[in-house]
Amino acid sequence: MDFLKNLFFGEPEVSTNGVFGVIDIGTSKIVCLIAREDFPDHPKIIGIGHNKSSGMRQGWVSDMDALQKSIADAVTTAEAMCGETLQSVTINISGAQIISHSIDIELALNGRTIEEHDVFRMINQAQTMLPEEHLPQQIELLQTIPVGYRLDEQKTVSDPIGMTGSTLQSRIHLISAEHGSLRTLVNVVGRCHLNVEQIIASPYASGIACLVEDEIDLGSIVIDMGAGTTSFTMFFEGEAIFAGGISIGGAHITSDIARCLTTSITEAERVKTLYGNTLSSSFDNTDSIEIPLIGEENDFDNIQHVPKSQLISIIQPRMEEILELVRDKIDKSGFTELSGRRVVLTGGASQLNGTRELAQRILDKQVRLGKPMRTAKRKTLGGKFITPPVPYGIPYESGPAFAVTEGLLAIALNQELAHSNLHNSGRHSNRSFSRSNLSPKRSCPLLMDNKIVEAASQQIIRMRDLFK
Repeated sequence: MDFLKNLFFGEPEVSTNGVFGVIDIGTSKIVCLIAREDFPDHPKIIGIGHNKSSGMRQGWVSDMDALQKSIADAVTTAEAMCGETLQSVTINISGAQIISHSIDIELALNGRTIEEHDVFRMINQAQTMLPEEHLPQQIELLQTIPVGYRLDEQKTVSDPIGMTGSTLQSRIHLISAEHGSLRTLVNVVGRCHLNVEQIIASPYASGIACLVEDEIDLGSIVIDMGAGTTSFTMFFEGEAIFAGGISIGGAHITSDIARCLTTSITEAERVKTLYGNTLSSSFDNTDSIEIPLIGEENDFDNIQHVPKSQLISIIQPRMEEILELVRDKIDKSGFTELSGRRVVLTGGASQLNGTRELAQRILDKQVRLGKPMRTAKRKTLGGKFITPPVPYGIPYESGPAFAVTEGLLAIALNQELAHSNLHNSGRHSNRSFSRSNLSPKRSCPLLMDNKIVEAASQQIIRMRDLFK
C-alpha cells in the first residue's frame, strides 16, 4: 500500500530534458508517443511506437510477460525514431475497473477570506471519504477533480480563492480503480525500466483530446469504444463529473463473428472491418461475402459464401448490448440531465459503420464521431478556452482509435488537466499522483542516423496503413 500511496500522493517529478512520454495500453494495441518541448507551450511529437497488444484481456492484465514485451517493443520503436530514452511515462486504465464517486464537502469560514490552503483542505478531506462499500485496501485513487464550489447563496463559483463568505461547499469527483489490477499494470511497466508518472482514466483522456469548449461547458458524454472495454466520462461546466465502464468491446464482436461463421479471428476482424455494419439495408440479402473456414484458409474449394445480412445479424445484437449497458450505467449515475444531449464516440470500435446512428437511437442523444484535435496545452487567454495545435516533428495522422493516446499526451504536457478545472488549470490543482521509483534508469544504445531514418519510415508506413 505504501508503494501506491507514494505513486498517487507524492509530488510529481518534472522532466528535466523537456521530453515527455505516454503509453496507451489497450487490449488490441500498444501506442507510445514521445514529445519534446523545445520552447514553452510549443511541444512537438518526435517519436511514435505502435504494435499489437498481447497479455491484455478486457482491460485486465492476463499475461505479464507478453504485455511487457508488447510495451517494450512500442517504446523501443518510439525511442529509436527520436534518439531519446524515456525514464517516466503517463499511462491509462479503462473498463469496469474505473470507479467514480462524488463527495460533498463543507468548510466553515466565519466571514474570512478563502485561501489556497482551504481548497487543499477540502480536497484532502474528500480523498479520505470513500464509500463504505469500497474498503481502502481494495481501491486506489487516480484523480481528484473539484466539480464546483458554492459560497453561501452563490451557487456557481469556479475559483473561490480570494472570496469572502461564511460557508464554502464543494462537490469533488474521485476517480479510482481496483488496487490489485492497478498494481499489476504498474509492475509490468516497471519491468520495462520505466517509472509511472501518472495513471489516467481512458475516457477522460479521450475527452481532453476530442471535446470542444461548448461540449465541455454545456454537458456531454465521451464514450471510448475499445477492443476489450467500453468506457465513458460525463462532462459539465468544464469538469468531469462521472466516469465508468464495462468489460465489453469491439473484440467481442470479432469473436462472435468467428464463432458463428466458423472462421479465424484474423479473418473475422477483416470481414468486420471491410463489410461490417450495425444497421441493415435492403441490399444485404443480395450481397455475398467470401469467408474461409477455420483451418482451411488456403483451401479455396472450402470458402463459404455468406450473405451480408447474416454478418449484420451477428454484429448488431452485440453492439446494441454494449450501448444499452453503457446507457444503464449513465442512467444510474444520477447525472444524466447535467450531461446534456451530446455524445461523442471515440475508440477503434466506434468506426464500425452505422455505430453513430445506432448509438443515437439507443441513447436518445445527438451523437458525433470524435477525432483528436491535436491538443497540446489547454489554457485560458483573456478568459477564453483555447486549443492550440501540436506541431508534429514527424508525419503523423490520427483518428478515433488514437484519442486516448493524444489525450494522455495533452495531460503529460499540462499535468493540471488531470485533476483541475479545464478553464482554470494550474491555480489550485491537487497533484494526487506522481512517478514512482519502480526501477533503475535505463542505459539504451541509440541507433545510428541511417537506422533511425529507416525505422521511422517503416513505422510511418504502418501508421498510415492503420488509419486508412
